[in-house]
Amino acid sequence: MNIFKKVVVLVLTSIIMACQSMPKEDVVPNIVLFFVDDMGWQDTSVPFHTEITQLNNQYHTPNMEQLAREGMKFTQAYATSVCSPSRISLMTGMNAARHRVTNWTLFKDKSTDSNHDKVTAPNWNVNGLSAVPGEDQAIYTETLPQLLKKAGYKTIHTGKAHFGARETSGEDPRNLGFDINIAGHAAGGPGSYLGKNNFSGAWRNAMRVWDVPGLDKYHGQDIHLTEALTLEANEAISQAVEENKPFYLYMSHYAIHAPWEKDDRFYQKYRDAGLNKFDAVYASMIEGMDKSLGDIMENLKQQGVYDNTIIVFMSDNGVPKQAARNLPLRGHKLTPYEGGSRVPLLVKWPGVTQATTINNQYLIIEDIFPTFLEMAGLNKEAKKSIDGISFKPLLTGKGTYPKDRPIYWHFPNTYDHTPYSAIRKGPWKLIYHHVDRRMELFNVQDDISEENNLFVSNPVKVKELAGLLSDYLRSVKAQMPVDKLTGKPVEYPDRIQKEQKRE
Repeated sequence: MNIFKKVVVLVLTSIIMACQSMPKEDVVPNIVLFFVDDMGWQDTSVPFHTEITQLNNQYHTPNMEQLAREGMKFTQAYATSVCSPSRISLMTGMNAARHRVTNWTLFKDKSTDSNHDKVTAPNWNVNGLSAVPGEDQAIYTETLPQLLKKAGYKTIHTGKAHFGARETSGEDPRNLGFDINIAGHAAGGPGSYLGKNNFSGAWRNAMRVWDVPGLDKYHGQDIHLTEALTLEANEAISQAVEENKPFYLYMSHYAIHAPWEKDDRFYQKYRDAGLNKFDAVYASMIEGMDKSLGDIMENLKQQGVYDNTIIVFMSDNGVPKQAARNLPLRGHKLTPYEGGSRVPLLVKWPGVTQATTINNQYLIIEDIFPTFLEMAGLNKEAKKSIDGISFKPLLTGKGTYPKDRPIYWHFPNTYDHTPYSAIRKGPWKLIYHHVDRRMELFNVQDDISEENNLFVSNPVKVKELAGLLSDYLRSVKAQMPVDKLTGKPVEYPDRIQKEQKRE
């Protein structure tokens, strides 16, 4: 009997040791995407530049700092320069030029573009992402949460949705693959961040379309929207753990989108530090968002799942024009410059990413789609990404990722900025301005502030990038604005070059 017991103990011990030695990436992980609205590359105390900047010293984000220490920091991550296109890209793995949701959405069949004296925006997909085929001016495809849900994940949406226009199927995240929807609807911003205002814009006579739904139990309370969303997200996490199901939490904060309203937990210290009222409000909202990150991380620990949960932190576009510029970057939200589209990205994958690592490879938001699917072990499903490329190899150190792959931006719209298309390949970036057919060429590796336009001095590189950009735009049948003078769509950039050469 003693010999038998010894054999059993040895067998059990060997099994336990084998299980412990298995790579954690082979275990089905939980995934948390902590997605922030309108947060610039430098709107944090985590330096994403090679130097610590004034804004890094101005803001206080200790939980982002912790995440950076525990995981990998990407210094050259990109989104689109405006919200809805970014959100559709991460949901579909498509570039905005392909899915044609190139501007922000709100009302069914209505464009959010402004009038322009020289061009008219094309008939883009104003209704956003659709849950059913055949919906007018909308993109229909299988989404990231739908694929994760099929694989057994509990899918949780919290906060800003902004996937589809009002009165369309994409308005409700539950139609797009989420089991749970907390406070998400068609609008891209809240009526108010304050519970005492019922998260409604009624107090300032704003359209009620901005009112945040589903948080009635916090109405009348002295609570900031960021905190309310965090409490609800943590409750959903706890429920998923209790059900013993892997979960995907899309923690999509409304912060720090307008209207800017102070988070009283943090506001006064920024005023005491000498910031003006707007900057102090903005800083308090950033720290409130960071507190949310910390609260979710702490709950994951308390639930015993922190070591099996991937946490990804990202923003949907650059800093709004009303806030301090993210120097040394040029530009802001909606512009084609780095300040419009370069965003913070942090990834912690327990047992896979090494602590305190920095990755300088550039990537773009549609890469999230295949990366998350591969993280979940859904390699076949990841191949459904048309434009996105998984950056799992950068996280694991295994496999390859295309170092000098071309990435694209396309904004043929006239909302708050003139239309443009752009390409980055290696250190080079070409911007094509649609209205005056002007091009700018920058080496963003040497000239991160995009101050030195090399269009005249490097015609060979201009021709190469204009050709690649044009080929891509043609391949996806990218929409272009219509020139009011000619009544025809604006030409692709290589056509302009050929005409200039003939002249």
